[in-house]
Amino acid sequence: MNLLSLCWKPFGHEKGNHGANGVLGGGGSSGGSKEGKDGLLWYRDIGKYGSGNFSMAVIQANQVLEDQSQIESGQYGTFVGIYDGHGGPETARYVCDHLFKHFRAIAAESQGVVTAETIQRAFRQTEEGFTTLVSESWSTRPNIATVGTCCLVGVIHQQTLFIANLGDSRVVLGKKVGNTGGMAALQLSTEHNANIAAIRQELKELHPNDPQIVVLKHGVWRVKGIIQVSRSIGDVYMKHARYNREPINGKFRLPEPMNMPILSANPTIISHDLQPNDSFLIFASDGLWEHLSNEKAVDIVHSHPRAGSAKRLVKAALQEAARKREMRYSDLQKIDKKVRRHFHDDITVIVLFFNHDLISRGAVQDPPVSIRSALEHR
Repeated sequence: MNLLSLCWKPFGHEKGNHGANGVLGGGGSSGGSKEGKDGLLWYRDIGKYGSGNFSMAVIQANQVLEDQSQIESGQYGTFVGIYDGHGGPETARYVCDHLFKHFRAIAAESQGVVTAETIQRAFRQTEEGFTTLVSESWSTRPNIATVGTCCLVGVIHQQTLFIANLGDSRVVLGKKVGNTGGMAALQLSTEHNANIAAIRQELKELHPNDPQIVVLKHGVWRVKGIIQVSRSIGDVYMKHARYNREPINGKFRLPEPMNMPILSANPTIISHDLQPNDSFLIFASDGLWEHLSNEKAVDIVHSHPRAGSAKRLVKAALQEAARKREMRYSDLQKIDKKVRRHFHDDITVIVLFFNHDLISRGAVQDPPVSIRSALEHR
């Protein structure tokens, strides 16, 4: 597995070396977790981060894995990112390489204080950096202009949780219901998908002179009849007219001039004061939510041991995907990547469990935890 390990404490240079295990290390760690692999499934059943335990899993469906994810936990809190790429893996990998670095540098400027503006600036710098990469690559790799990624980020800073989102990945909070033993599911992220009526209305208000801003094709609403998400990093062919032309594929080229960006890289950001009855968070790309409801996912995590939670959610989604196609789960497991994409998407899941004693004490993760999911299953 290709893992990227970066040191978050202190903010500064990353000195690394390649060991025999293929890990690039700068003093970070894996939070005491061990990774495993089961066919196209990569997982870490349980590990420690700054505010508790985590569980992580990825299932590949595409020929090349288009999902990327990371957990970074250190002196200034915890950063979780899930990047669900589309059109290729390049943007998701770029974001995984750069977004946290920008966030860390911006936070350092304010002595580690994190605000919504910190996150906003990190998104903006990452978008600008990828657009520069497209410009530099235009003559040799023009199709990189049609690659993009959804971007879901969670930041725990002291006792505040920030959630920032572009696209249709989702984070759901499992919240204890009084002393009943029950667990409520509370969705914290706002999704940007043209299948949502409010998003179609938002697009129409932003583009009042374009009757084709959203088009229903084969029962699915798409922006300009092309893409479902209305916000992303990348997809510069829908943001800058100079990239919406030959030699990119004709299916991406618009028939009329682009007078303003059609897609946005401006995330929706919310803040949430963590409460003692907040139990865990489920971060996942939309491949999970296609098959599991918020309530079902929370119930699965709540009613089983913490270890293996993310893997358990992935398997539940795959079992549902198989059921919908009147297949056995064991038969689905035998289908190879690329063909597998006809049955389900790449799916990434990270579950964070809260230890409120650590949160209230402002405990610092030492050594820092830095984990990146497998770049690609071989």
